Amino acid sequence: MNASDPRPPFYLGIDLGGTNIKSGVVDDTGRPLSSVSIETEADRGPEVGVENLARAGRLAVEASGLRWDQIKGVGLGSPGTMDLSRGMLLQPPNLPGWNELPIQGLLAAKLDKRTILQNDANAAAYGEYWAGAGRNTRSLVLFTLGTGVGCGIITEGRIIEGRHSHGGECGHIIIQMENGRRCGCGAYGHLEAYASATALVKRAHDLLAEESIESSLRDIPADDLTSRAISEAADAGDEAARRLMKETAYYLAVGAVTLLHTIDPDIVLFGGGMIAAGDGFLEDIRQHVQSMAFPAVAKGTRVDYAELGGDAGFIGAAGWARETFGR
Repeated sequence: MNASDPRPPFYLGIDLGGTNIKSGVVDDTGRPLSSVSIETEADRGPEVGVENLARAGRLAVEASGLRWDQIKGVGLGSPGTMDLSRGMLLQPPNLPGWNELPIQGLLAAKLDKRTILQNDANAAAYGEYWAGAGRNTRSLVLFTLGTGVGCGIITEGRIIEGRHSHGGECGHIIIQMENGRRCGCGAYGHLEAYASATALVKRAHDLLAEESIESSLRDIPADDLTSRAISEAADAGDEAARRLMKETAYYLAVGAVTLLHTIDPDIVLFGGGMIAAGDGFLEDIRQHVQSMAFPAVAKGTRVDYAELGGDAGFIGAAGWARETFGR
C-alpha cells in the first residue's frame, strides 16, 4: 500500500444541520474520501429528514468509490438537545417537530449499519482533535462561532459528554452577572449573548442607536448588517466597528480563560464563520487570554483558528464512530 492510498477501515460521517446535511467517507487517518451536501428539508418533518440523512450517506459512499460493505460504521453529528445514551433528539431548536426522536436507531435501520449519535459541536471538536489543528494534542477546546456559540471539549481523547448529554455547552457560560444581555436560550448574561455572530449584529444595532456614534455601518440597511460587514468595516478603520470586534474578542477570551482554568487544555480553537475576521481578531483574543489567565497556563496553551472548516463535523462524526466501534 502506498502512503497516498486510503487506509482502511472506512467510516461514514454525517453532519446534520437545520438547512443542510453534509456527509463524507473518512479513512483511518482522518482523510476524507468524499464530501456531499444536500438540503435537510427539516420543515417536512423527521420522516423525510431521516430519509435525507440516509440518502446523503449513500451518496457519500458512492462518491468515495468504495463498496457499501467496506463501511465499518456511521457517525451522526446533530444539533441538540439530545440524550446520547438513548440516541435520541429531545427538543432541537433548529429542527422543529423532531422532538423525542430516536434518530440513531432510525438511521441505523435505514442504512443497516452500526450508528452512533454525537452533538454536532462535539463532533467538530473531535474532527479538529483527530485530523485538524488539534492533532498530536491530548486535550482541546473548540468554540464554533455562528448563529450561536457552540463548544466541544476533548480530554485524553474522549469527548466530555456529561451526565445529561449537555457537557461542553460553553456558549452558556455566564460572563455577566447583572443586567446581562438575553441569550437565545432565554437566560441572561451568557457568552452566546455577547460573542456569537448574531449577538455581534445585535450589539452593533444597539451602538448605532446612539446618535453620537459616527460609523460607515449606518450606510448598510439594518436587515443587511452582518458580522462579516462589521469585520470588514473594522479592517477599513471604522472606529465603531473596531470597538465592536475588540469587545467580541474580549468576551471570547473570558470564555476561553474560564475553560483554561477548569480543564487546562493543550489548545483552544475558534471556528465558524466569524474566523473570517482574520489574524488581527485572533491576536486580540490571544492578548486578552495572556492578560487574564494564570501565567503558566497562558504561556503553555496554544490559541488558534480551526483548520477543517465545514468538513470538521462529518470528519469528527466519522472519527467518533471509529473510536466507538473500534478499528
